[in-house]
Amino acid sequence: MASIRQFQVTFDCAQPERVARFWCEVLGYVIPPQAQGEQAWSACVDPSGAGPRLYFQRVPEGKAVKNRVHLDVRVGTGLVGEARVTALEAECARLVELGAVRVRLLPADEDNESCLLMQDVEGNEFCLD
Repeated sequence: MASIRQFQVTFDCAQPERVARFWCEVLGYVIPPQAQGEQAWSACVDPSGAGPRLYFQRVPEGKAVKNRVHLDVRVGTGLVGEARVTALEAECARLVELGAVRVRLLPADEDNESCLLMQDVEGNEFCLD
């Protein structure tokens, strides 16, 4: 039987503390004491211990192309149609106030429910799903 491994998601960024604080607000995570203060990295963790650790490391280059990996923030689970879009738009409005950018709504089709494509405070794509 294979063992389950813990993992963290790592973000390259220009301002690790700023991006970490944004994601803490999005997910209800916290910045652990050892990750606080101005340094070349920051992190945020799920206070319940259930979710993965997010790690933010300073890199000199800026973002140049679309992410190959992104987070789906699950805010519409179990909702369909207009109820789902309403929930996505409400969370989108909250995150825009935190510095996120709304890119576009991807409407439901035969295979998928609606989701909202967004960018975090440094332009990293993520979806409200």
